[in-house]
Amino acid sequence: MSTSLSPSAKPSELRTQLAIALPIFGGQLAQSANGFVDTVMAGRVSALDLAAVAVGASIWVPIFLFLTGVLMSTTSVLSRHLGAKQSHRVNAIMHQCLTLGVLCGLVAFFLLRNTGPLLSWMDVDPAMQPMVRDYLRGLSWGMPAIAVVLALRSYTESMNHTRPVLWISVIGLLANIPVNYVLIYGKLGFPALGGVGCGWATAVVMWLMTLLMVAYVHYDRAYSNVRLHIRPWTWEPATLRYLFALGLPVGLAIFFEVSIFAVIALLLSQEGAEVVAGHQLTLNFTSLIFMLPLSFALAATARIGYARGRQNRDEVGIAIRTAFYISATIGVSAGLLLVISRHWIPHIYTDNAGVIELASYLLLFAALYQISDALQVMANGCLRGFEDTKVPMVLTLFAYWGVGLPVGYSLAMTDFWRPAMGPSGFWLGLFAGLSTAAILLGARLRWRLRQPLS
Repeated sequence: MSTSLSPSAKPSELRTQLAIALPIFGGQLAQSANGFVDTVMAGRVSALDLAAVAVGASIWVPIFLFLTGVLMSTTSVLSRHLGAKQSHRVNAIMHQCLTLGVLCGLVAFFLLRNTGPLLSWMDVDPAMQPMVRDYLRGLSWGMPAIAVVLALRSYTESMNHTRPVLWISVIGLLANIPVNYVLIYGKLGFPALGGVGCGWATAVVMWLMTLLMVAYVHYDRAYSNVRLHIRPWTWEPATLRYLFALGLPVGLAIFFEVSIFAVIALLLSQEGAEVVAGHQLTLNFTSLIFMLPLSFALAATARIGYARGRQNRDEVGIAIRTAFYISATIGVSAGLLLVISRHWIPHIYTDNAGVIELASYLLLFAALYQISDALQVMANGCLRGFEDTKVPMVLTLFAYWGVGLPVGYSLAMTDFWRPAMGPSGFWLGLFAGLSTAAILLGARLRWRLRQPLS
């Protein structure tokens, strides 16, 4: 095991993590922009179409994020084998990852085609329910395809090659606009589907991204040393079970985080439209910022997995230190950005004076937890690099639901601590929950560093 490093190791690691993370960040922004495009184009048809697309997105996006979590953990396994010079194992592992992806995609397909009971439970307007169901049924056809993209993303990220994630996401965004136009408004002989057309367009774009991703990894020279081959197909039930056991806690942790925001929005709904709008505006903008530390956390997963494969504890330490320097810098910068820009950020979304005033106030609370949020997502990414996912899931569940939501609810909706604060109380609860997650996950990472690398 190596015990010495050249003086240039840390700057080199910084450049490597930047090269991995920035294309991932760009790809995530492009994927988020698809939701913006759908909202704008459906909104031009009618308010009912816009509402149906918004409700449908609130159902399928958490399922998509769950799939992302389940499949992203394969990156650390592949990176470890590449670091250990065991490239002959890549094809077999990817065969299991693709199998897992297709199976999860099929489950998502059937879930999205049977949402009637859920819509009734959510008390969705009966006039809107048929449109939401048709929107989700159209979109469901793309879920197996996007699961393949997510599996191949683990393959390419494990080799520190993330540019295809960016370019294919951008192409998907550009394709979404004309396909939306044709299907929403009924062009080129297609019937006018309104908001339902957004679901079918998303499915078309998902299949397009899959075909492009398959072609890219098959033909690009960057993969020539570890080319992915489909034949002969390898079945390894034990490896498949391991990948599922590794990824399931990550998917559940993401679901816990997404669901807490949904619960907060539901609890605030009784406060009136302006309060909900101000909360959602603040949440939307801070979610965009969150994509940056998340991208670097994904890069850290790959780098730590690779260093573990090399059994080089010094490289592991440098990768972690570099990752945390980056995340701390992002957290401080994001907090300052929100404080300085809080008065003009809401104008991007609305001209309603009441919403702008509330959102400007809430952005101050959002600025509080930027450092905690960046550190907790980075600690989670580093732990994935160690293939440690079960305990982090429990810790994040406790932080979000055992600390964040109770503290937020007691501050926002009760007089337990002080007179009820309204939405700002929930944001203080988020600060408490994310800070707790950062502390607990940081402690878990310190413990993991004292264990053998194997």
